[in-house]
Order: sequence, then structure tokens, then C-alpha cells
Amino acid sequence: MYTVHQAKTNLSRLLEEAEKGKEVVIARGKTPVAKLVAIGCGHKQRTPGKFKDAITIKASFFEPMTAAELREWSLE
Repeated sequence: MYTVHQAKTNLSRLLEEAEKGKEVVIARGKTPVAKLVAIGCGHKQRTPGKFKDAITIKASFFEPMTAAELREWSLE
């Protein structure tokens, strides 16, 4: 935990610590008031097509609903 004064004086070093994944807490006196966290820390890059062919939709999904199905959904 760092005081506001320490955080102002050592901001570059604290940013480096946050980038490495370390939790940096800034306190006013002895009371913690903020946490410095790197943007994107812990987030993985998206992979397009990762779930290709993992989900299949039957052709019947696109057919119009029957009157009974419409009543069940209260759409008629």
C-alpha cells in the first residue's frame, strides 16, 4: 500500500508494477482509496472462429412457427 505522496513520487515505478500484474493500492493516510490496475491485465486476445462448427442449427429452426407454437409464445 502506498500513500498519495508516495504514488505521486513513484508513479512510473507503480505503473510498471501494475503492468506486471501486481496490485497497487493507494491510500489517503491509512485508508485505502484506489487500486491501480493495468488495462488489459488478465484479458486474452480474442480468437476469431474459435467455436466454428461447435454449434449446429437445424434447418427446421428457420421454418415458420406453427399456430400452436405461436399460441405458446403468446404471439398470435
